[in-house]
Amino acid sequence: MSEESVDVLVFSDDADTRKAVIDGVGIKASKNSPRITWHEAATTFGVTEAVGAHDFALIVMDAEAKKHGGMGIAKELENTVDRVPPIIYLTARQQDEWLATWAGAAATIARPLDPMRLQEAVAAVLSCR
Repeated sequence: MSEESVDVLVFSDDADTRKAVIDGVGIKASKNSPRITWHEAATTFGVTEAVGAHDFALIVMDAEAKKHGGMGIAKELENTVDRVPPIIYLTARQQDEWLATWAGAAATIARPLDPMRLQEAVAAVLSCR
């Protein structure tokens, strides 16, 4: 019997942030979650290319990325892609949650990134698909 697997994209211009998300969540967000195949993007072009090439179950976007933040990139995706997967935004602080919610976030995680909160958010979003 094969285990269900999903593709998840993590976007940040900071390699340490991408690593923190991937290492924090791991290959399974919870016991009942599907196995995760992680994909990374560091630029707007990288996100666009990845979304065109894969059917992601979830995207984790760094809302604080330099040059183009995750919320702006997500807005571009909404205008150009037929189906945008649920998005978890990484924000600078808890007070930014309202903006991420307004932008259509499935969940928000404020810095500093807590692995347990990451796991819980990813597991919750994946359980709704």
